[in-house]
Amino acid sequence: MHPALNIIIKAARRASQIINRASLDLEHLQITTKRQSDFVTEVDKAAEAAIIDVLREAYPEYGILAEESGQTAGSAGGSEYQWIIDPLDGTTNFIHGFPQYAVSIALAHRGQVTQAVVYDTVRNEMFTASKGGGAFLNERRIRVSKCLRLDEALIGTGFPYRIYDHIDAYLAIFKELARKSAGIRRPGAAALDLAYVACGRFDGFWEFGLSPWDIAGGALLISEAGGLISDLAGNETYLQSGNLVAGNPKVFAQLLQVIDGHRTPGLMA
Repeated sequence: MHPALNIIIKAARRASQIINRASLDLEHLQITTKRQSDFVTEVDKAAEAAIIDVLREAYPEYGILAEESGQTAGSAGGSEYQWIIDPLDGTTNFIHGFPQYAVSIALAHRGQVTQAVVYDTVRNEMFTASKGGGAFLNERRIRVSKCLRLDEALIGTGFPYRIYDHIDAYLAIFKELARKSAGIRRPGAAALDLAYVACGRFDGFWEFGLSPWDIAGGALLISEAGGLISDLAGNETYLQSGNLVAGNPKVFAQLLQVIDGHRTPGLMA
């Protein structure tokens, strides 16, 4: 196992201790609204601080991009390495006691994600990946599903909840896929949704308007598990656009074709 991946796992477990402890006393959570339907709690902030402490101790020279504290340089200034951190993906679920949330931490080198962890703290499921080294769930190798047909596929998605500029296009895609797939699910934590694609629980996934910390860890899991992931135009700029399509190779192609038929001039990638 790559040394950096060991450190990421340590950081994710440190954050999980904070999250799991807080989950036992949700009535006393301090919740702040960042914008409509976008919340942050003291748990998000404490978990992120714990993660950064572990990562900084091991690699002080690396930069950081984190959901709550933003972008900071490492001790070396402009490092080629950057941690991408979501301390609690699925905060709204967490606030409501809905047990679908995770810690997501990735390491990027020159903009390419090379190490990743998505940790489901409720189920103690640790998804890990190293570029070129495969994807794993609790140290067991995982692969994307073998589903061949969209009409037999279970598709994951995330409903737009912060930006509604493309809601009509989204609903048109949803309507067509509701008819053409075996079913659509929206659990509400994108990092876990992508991990579920990687291990075959979902055959495909699409969503608009995500942030890099929502995507980075899960994207590497999918590619290392034999899946495909792209923006809406089939290119690799999903970390920049926040719009993505993912799946096993057969379902990915069919899903991308459906979505391509509903892209608008403002939703090109």
